[in-house]
Amino acid sequence: MEKKWFVTASPHIADQESISKIMYGVVISLIPAMLGAIYFFGIRAGWVILLAVLGAIATEAGLEKLMKKPLTIKDGSAVVTGILLAMNVPAEVPWWIPLIGSAFAIAIGKIPFGGLGYNPMNPALLGRAFLLASWPTHMTIFKTRPLEWLSHHAGLAQFFAKLSLYTPDPKATFSLSGIDVITTATPLNVFKQQKDVILRLADDPTMTEKVKTAHEAISQLYDSYGNLFWGKIGGCIGETSVFLLLLGAIYLIYKRYIRLRIPLSYIGTVAILSWIFGGVDGLFSGDPLFHVLAGGLVLGAFYMATDMVTSPVTPSGGYIFGIGCGIITVLIRLVGGYPEGVSYSILLMNLTVPLIDRYTKPKTFGKVKNK
Repeated sequence: MEKKWFVTASPHIADQESISKIMYGVVISLIPAMLGAIYFFGIRAGWVILLAVLGAIATEAGLEKLMKKPLTIKDGSAVVTGILLAMNVPAEVPWWIPLIGSAFAIAIGKIPFGGLGYNPMNPALLGRAFLLASWPTHMTIFKTRPLEWLSHHAGLAQFFAKLSLYTPDPKATFSLSGIDVITTATPLNVFKQQKDVILRLADDPTMTEKVKTAHEAISQLYDSYGNLFWGKIGGCIGETSVFLLLLGAIYLIYKRYIRLRIPLSYIGTVAILSWIFGGVDGLFSGDPLFHVLAGGLVLGAFYMATDMVTSPVTPSGGYIFGIGCGIITVLIRLVGGYPEGVSYSILLMNLTVPLIDRYTKPKTFGKVKNK
């Protein structure tokens, strides 16, 4: 009996991966997008990311110390939560916004459920939803630099100049009613506002010029694929450059940290539904590529919908989850009062994961179905 034998349930497969290795792998994948955010929005974006990460780590360490539980801050999950929370806020938010958001994400969305592996919803998205509900003005105002995306597209710049919302002078500030900010001047918001103008005034002969201008604005948006792909647009810190986000996603796929079931079904559903229902000239007149590139769809599909804890574990469940996220996203974008629906769609589908896993569980090997 010199050798001790340990009897465990199968499968007996050894793997070199660990929670910390996976989490810091996610951090590495987000480095291009973080550097891009600093390039597009300035050093302030870096401070927002740093504050969010520090807030998440401090909250997790403090609560675990208070509850006399082992510290888990070294596993990297709090760092990932802080980065993703920062990616979902504008660069110009007050310094306390990322701190409060990350603290809420950890203190309400993670620790009360037992820590990593037990949280029913993505903590970063929960923190973002809390911030948006509590301080909507701070979360939907983008100052000076993000509006520079207009200067890269002459048509849209001219359209905003007509409304006195934009000036091409790089030394001037961009103002709305005398205030040196503009609320939610993102491509999705511009699309939603101009689509509403067309739908409300299309049958009014006295508003012909206004409807024509709205059509021109949407047409210019549809022609701005390059700006949307590379990141020359306004928006939250992490939703700007699709190219940089895809670079990180390729790394995650290479490391096999994520599967393509959820991202492809999610993005595919948004593309199909926005093509059918997202146009201003009736069914099948929408521009699916615009709806895929604009907003936080790529960030959400590859980095948050694929969260190992809050997404289905079965293959078919992943497809169902992605399709559900896509349907809710399109509903919010096209029908709801908010121009973006990625965060809420993922949070709502997180709550369905136990049910999805239950009804998509594969048949146990060797089990005969009762007749």
